[in-house]
Amino acid sequence: MALGGGIYIARTMPFRSELQPVAPDHIGFSSSRQRDLVFVVNPLGANGRTGNEWRKLVPHLRSRLGKECNICESLTSGPCHAIDITREAIREGADAVIAVGGDGTLHEVVNGFFWAGKPVVSQVKESTYSTALGLIPLGTGSDFSRTFGWKNDPYEAIERVARGLRSRIDVGVITGESCDDHYFINVADIHLSAKAGFYASRYKRFGNLCYVIGALQAFIGHQNQDLRIRFNDGPWETWPQVTALCIGNAKYFGGGMKITPNADPFSRYLEVVILQNFKWYDFVLKLHKLYNGTHLSVKNVSDRSVLSIEVEDISGKGGIYIQSDGEHLGFLPKKISVLPAAIEMIV
Repeated sequence: MALGGGIYIARTMPFRSELQPVAPDHIGFSSSRQRDLVFVVNPLGANGRTGNEWRKLVPHLRSRLGKECNICESLTSGPCHAIDITREAIREGADAVIAVGGDGTLHEVVNGFFWAGKPVVSQVKESTYSTALGLIPLGTGSDFSRTFGWKNDPYEAIERVARGLRSRIDVGVITGESCDDHYFINVADIHLSAKAGFYASRYKRFGNLCYVIGALQAFIGHQNQDLRIRFNDGPWETWPQVTALCIGNAKYFGGGMKITPNADPFSRYLEVVILQNFKWYDFVLKLHKLYNGTHLSVKNVSDRSVLSIEVEDISGKGGIYIQSDGEHLGFLPKKISVLPAAIEMIV
């Protein structure tokens, strides 16, 4: 398939090869065969900047990987398209599906690794390996990559793909009363921060400034709420005057805010950070601590590591927002759990 034509991948070629072990938790691709890589691109991301940068990147990509890999490009045409592309690529035996864009595109690709509550698996009989997840950050926000210390540099990301080292990472799953399971790789959050993210999504054309605009709009009419919370299937607890509750598989959200500083996607736990009784001026005065990850020592901030957390709205009025990786997921009640070592990722 020619690269650069904006073609949707209807199918991929059968794959025949073995993977060579490099280290106990890392795998490298064999040099004895061509690797089949599917690049999922959101051309409209960052007001079209993703598509423009991707077209500039294609010649280097072909030069660096073309001899060793079958390179398949698939441009998304709307919401959830990346999920469908990813599921098809995995079923057809792709070596890796690589999200090209921001955290939104990565979020959809991660959800494509699952279907009906189970991992999607290859339907290619001779396949003896699992499809890996990859990332080339081009978009409004690349918060997930910050946890790994990766620069927002697509050329550096291509070198990671070329090396082909893999490591299994955790994934979070969100379940509710009347919806399918939803997966996240970065941070899920509830109440004020989720409402801010909902509004910020309307202002992506302003780049990272959208998070500031979203936060200001979310503060209008905001009220802290008492929540019922249960950790690790234990007893229910009442947490009064919750401003925001964040559940991190990784550390950053909101354009570089280190909200769950102890989160580690290799730890097999999620980090929960709860802010209580915050006023608008608390955010102004403590914003620098939220960004540099030193807020855990601040009054009315709590954190813990969990396997699962359930959250309910005591008032019963509804309207408590929840989002994950910047995608609005509706309202409480919800349960969030960790799926340890759920996906292989190119690191």
